[in-house]
Amino acid sequence: MAPQSQLFGASISSGSDARQLALTYDDGPNDPDTLHLLDVLAKHNVKATFFLIGRYVAQRPDIAQRIAAAGHIIGNHTNAHPNLFWCSQSRLKDELAKCCQALADAVGEHSNLFRPPFGARRPDVLRTVRAEGFIPVMWSVTCYDWKPTTAALVEQLAVSQIAKQRDRGNIILLHDGGHRQMGADRAHTVEATDRLITRYKGEFEFVTVPEMATQSLSS
Repeated sequence: MAPQSQLFGASISSGSDARQLALTYDDGPNDPDTLHLLDVLAKHNVKATFFLIGRYVAQRPDIAQRIAAAGHIIGNHTNAHPNLFWCSQSRLKDELAKCCQALADAVGEHSNLFRPPFGARRPDVLRTVRAEGFIPVMWSVTCYDWKPTTAALVEQLAVSQIAKQRDRGNIILLHDGGHRQMGADRAHTVEATDRLITRYKGEFEFVTVPEMATQSLSS
């Protein structure tokens, strides 16, 4: 479950351009905080990468459509957010397929990026994910915003990790929803996003995961 480990196979967890930051959001779409987050990103003209849960997409396709219409990247975060370390290969394929179908029904064409719930993976999980045509994406900055917290603490955690990892482009893990139910309070994440962009927009370029990965491959 170590997010930057490549032991079980290659995953994107950072980039080669140390001037770049990628904001990523898991567990949406979520009412209302995904919509509030979209407003913050639009205010700063920043594009992000969203890893959506299929059952929530089916529940609120309108929010997924808002994400896509704003030009953000949408990836697969399974249909029901199970811990894949314990899942059979047939369950994994079903989770991927159902989420992919929900995304296709809601927004049409979307990316082939995939983030494992909880970051949990084992060798055959990654082999199956890649065989199904997905690119696994992890992260290098963990903000623990899925727990009850404050925007200031989320910002502080991100800042301290970015400062220690100045040699890479960092992928920041955030959450606009909660995997247990729709309606999780993520107001602290919305505010922390505003703070982070304001703090770093003069120093870093905010990019999507595909943009960061492309830069890494071309370096």
